[in-house]
Amino acid sequence: MPITLTVNGKQHTVLAADDTPLLYVLRNELELNGPKFGCGLGQCGACTVHLGDVAIRSCSIPVSVVDQPITTIEGLGTADNPHPVQAAFIAEQAAQCGYCINGMVMTSAALLKQNPKPNEAEIRTALDGNLCRCGTHMRILRAVRRAAGMTA
Repeated sequence: MPITLTVNGKQHTVLAADDTPLLYVLRNELELNGPKFGCGLGQCGACTVHLGDVAIRSCSIPVSVVDQPITTIEGLGTADNPHPVQAAFIAEQAAQCGYCINGMVMTSAALLKQNPKPNEAEIRTALDGNLCRCGTHMRILRAVRRAAGMTA
């Protein structure tokens, strides 16, 4: 069935079954590879995108229920004009293997949009559902603090 989505400011009509995970449409139909397939259960955060201003797990939401614009990491900023969170992650060298970074950046950007000056506990709580196996947690925390204008 045809489904129309607004992704990164552009409208797209795709053919997908109602229960197709949004992640599959983003990656397979729209060729946006920022959101990653991690666990497929909405528990690791690798597939995080923004639905409106809220960070969601795109692997566990059916495309048929999407009723707001979607922003992926590709639509957050550009190489020439990165989003402040992306710039902070680069400055702090917060990425190692890169697999979790999509979710970390998207979750952090949503947090800072809702709460521009979070404290350390609020940052840690927001990122608690994002798994990183490389151990860059301290650099990620520094990057979020930097993006929030706090002392890194």
